[in-house]
Amino acid sequence: MPNSNNIPKRTTLDEIRIAVTAIEDKKGESVRILDVTGKSSITDYLILATGTSDPHLKALKGTLDQALKGAGVQLIGEDREVGSGWLVVDAFDFMVHLQTEEMRELYQLDRLWRDAEEVSLS
Repeated sequence: MPNSNNIPKRTTLDEIRIAVTAIEDKKGESVRILDVTGKSSITDYLILATGTSDPHLKALKGTLDQALKGAGVQLIGEDREVGSGWLVVDAFDFMVHLQTEEMRELYQLDRLWRDAEEVSLS
């Protein structure tokens, strides 16, 4: 449905596409999109991505923040502390988890949400 400027309203999947493109442009690895609608009380989608190091996570997050804010996506929460191996960006309808390989293996979010349907943007 068009808004008052006759510009079609972006869907959540359009916003996720912007996020994933930003992550992939900075060489984020093992990107997965999980539909957790009805399974999570806090969001509808999770984007999981791996960075090679804390500096890489910082670069991923910086590019992601720029892309989302540039597209007018309202961020309601985000980690600012680098060095933990895990950064989160919360855009309400979706959350992005950027983790080092070690953190991704330790917390196994992929496995925790194994009953979620994986979303393909193609």
